[in-house]
Amino acid sequence: MRRDYQLLIFDWDGTLADSIGRIVESMNSAAARAGEAPSPEQSVKGIIGLSLAEAIETLYPHLPPSQVEVFRQHYADIYMALDQQPSPLFEGVRESLEAFRAQGYRLAVATGKARRGLDRVLKANGWEQFFDITRAADETRGKPHPLMLEQILSHCGVPPERALMVGDSAFDLQMASNAGMHSVAVGYGAMSLQALAEFGPQLCIDHFSQLRQWLAGNPTSLPR
Repeated sequence: MRRDYQLLIFDWDGTLADSIGRIVESMNSAAARAGEAPSPEQSVKGIIGLSLAEAIETLYPHLPPSQVEVFRQHYADIYMALDQQPSPLFEGVRESLEAFRAQGYRLAVATGKARRGLDRVLKANGWEQFFDITRAADETRGKPHPLMLEQILSHCGVPPERALMVGDSAFDLQMASNAGMHSVAVGYGAMSLQALAEFGPQLCIDHFSQLRQWLAGNPTSLPR
């Protein structure tokens, strides 16, 4: 059963912004600089949503902490160079978010990006003051720990049963479950809907506008 949601929380990479390709390219270019073998594309997609250090440790578990930090800096330098023009928003994102705001929803972002990177893309989209609150991986516990969502809920004064997490990775959906929240799985980002369905999302979508239609009571994809 669909609830009467008050707060919509969004992942950024792969959910709002079409940035997965740049993340994969940056990770493997950083691996080359660090003298490590590239990781398969699906392996890199599988760590998107984690904080950068956790992602590197998952892909390259043999690296000592000092080398993880070197790798992390390589990645940051490469990604910043590639992302001089920030990754575009997916089709339907901007107008849907503006509609949600006009309809009275509280809006938030919960991302594996670092605060510096998140602030940069928010500014590029003119959204410095658009969301009620944003949380980045380097200022709280990383996904799938629920602290990021708990902080958002506390700030907005909304109970978990009135909030909805929208994301493209298992970490997003696990985080929502850990916080006692419903979730929506998007299948155009890091992971397929088939892979995400096992985490029990209320809705599976392959276009962002389907979320808007579902919340308006005109679903184009059946809730699970």
